Amino acid sequence: MSGLSTPSSIPFPRLRPWLLAVPVLLLVAYLVLMDNGAISQTGTFLHELMHDGRHLLGVPCH
Repeated sequence: MSGLSTPSSIPFPRLRPWLLAVPVLLLVAYLVLMDNGAISQTGTFLHELMHDGRHLLGVPCH
């Protein structure tokens, strides 16, 4: 059975950027797609930015 190869491990330094980026991207996706003003009530600029982001992505928000 010399045709089978053992899987190699993924080195942590190559995985670290993904472990940091994925939660940040999920938070941004939540704020733009699902928030609807629950968190973005901190100011009109942030609220309008999220509102326009929903329209840009085609997500209904009204």
